[in-house]
Amino acid sequence: GNVDTFSGGGGLVSTLADYFRFVEMIRLGGALEGHRLLSPRTVAFMRRNHLAGDIASMGPSSFAEMPMDGVGFGLGGFVVLDPGRMRAPGSVGDYSWGGMASTIFWTDPIEQLSVIFFTQLIPSSTYANRPELKALVHAALVD
Repeated sequence: GNVDTFSGGGGLVSTLADYFRFVEMIRLGGALEGHRLLSPRTVAFMRRNHLAGDIASMGPSSFAEMPMDGVGFGLGGFVVLDPGRMRAPGSVGDYSWGGMASTIFWTDPIEQLSVIFFTQLIPSSTYANRPELKALVHAALVD
């Protein structure tokens, strides 16, 4: 049929397994299972903050369920700059992105962790599942 709305960031089609493989590839610096998709320099550039400060310093957040204090923006995702200011567990360098229906992925380079979470809760501000999920995952980590 005819496309009425063009939205480059308006959705992604994948399987859970393939999406997790993609997130894990990002965490591992661009390669997975002996296959390189991105150079380590490209992934480092993606995961670097490209703002002058954090998102909160730029104005009111449109992400009601996730505080943006201490969170910058890389290429295609959020980058944690200061977990203490973010008011949620995490590590410096966490890289994440969420979808409209309350989905989220994040990678934690310090904890060597990749997480994907898929739900269909719209609007995502209905319930703050992202910070709660991060708290639950970090509480379950064992050294």
